Amino acid sequence: MYPEIMVIPMREELKRLGIQELKTAAEVDRELAAQQGTAMVVVNSICGCAAGRMRPAVRMALQHSAKPHRMYTVFAGQDAEATERARTYFTGRRPSSPSIAILRDGQLVHMLERSDIEHRDSADIATELKRVFDQHCAAAV
Repeated sequence: MYPEIMVIPMREELKRLGIQELKTAAEVDRELAAQQGTAMVVVNSICGCAAGRMRPAVRMALQHSAKPHRMYTVFAGQDAEATERARTYFTGRRPSSPSIAILRDGQLVHMLERSDIEHRDSADIATELKRVFDQHCAAAV
């Protein structure tokens, strides 16, 4: 784990976008277990691809008209319990950070894993997120 002072700006970057931070397994379950509609769960990370690609892509994508009902973030390597619990909702996927999961009615419908993030630019990732928002969130807006 990194000193909390180092990750505060990384946490704040997503919180400023209206993304709710979940720090415990109980918070994750409270928000995701009986969830209706769409949710985006961002697994944040201290790595460079989170800073240079993922977080900017999320910011760009959230300017789109269609977006998830609810948006959450957990921080890998910092809030281990919350991150581990969130990953149990990403059925059939290996742990990955950073990553972005889209759930509809509690079921995983799309996932961007580290391998989908680390070699792409932010605009390309944002375009994919907007397409997924249109497909899974537009009717719910």
